[in-house]
Amino acid sequence: CDSQCKVWRKCMRMFKLALIAMAALLLGSASASAITVKKRTEGPGLPPEIWKIVGDFCAIKTWHPVVADCVETKEGDVTYRTLTLKDGGKIKEKLTGTEDLGYSYEIVESPLPVKNYKSKLWLEVDDEPDRSVIYWQSDFDANGASDDDAKAKITGILADGVKGIKQQAIAAHDAKEAAAGKAPEGDKDDDDDK
Repeated sequence: CDSQCKVWRKCMRMFKLALIAMAALLLGSASASAITVKKRTEGPGLPPEIWKIVGDFCAIKTWHPVVADCVETKEGDVTYRTLTLKDGGKIKEKLTGTEDLGYSYEIVESPLPVKNYKSKLWLEVDDEPDRSVIYWQSDFDANGASDDDAKAKITGILADGVKGIKQQAIAAHDAKEAAAGKAPEGDKDDDDDK
């Protein structure tokens, strides 16, 4: 084979290696969190008012109906919470980020049928006056259950959570209205499960 043939063969080998590397990259990224669940609802009050009530990392014990207790710990600069569920189960979660009106975390240990679980809870201003939008989103892979079963479990947890936050927002808004001498109206919107 002449020198031109050798150059062509070398180029083809490099091209094959590039294709193999690209395929490995695509396959590796395909195993990233395959399931996303996002729940939202709207509630009365501005986001900073609601966040004062529900935004502490362990405040989840006051607004999530399946959480019996929450203990916050630090390991170096890392914050963890251990949730004790009403059925006795325990979930250890690691705080991975904070914002003015939100935080993100990942599950470290859990009886839930998930792995690679990352989640974010946050509030935004609604387009209606004196209202907020409550969001909770989780990305994960099923573990020990089908994708559908894992998704159904997490969907229920997030739906109960945003509903619990909404109930806290309604109670705070009604108390604020009562303190101002107005009759509390509650929240007329039934916009859960969006």
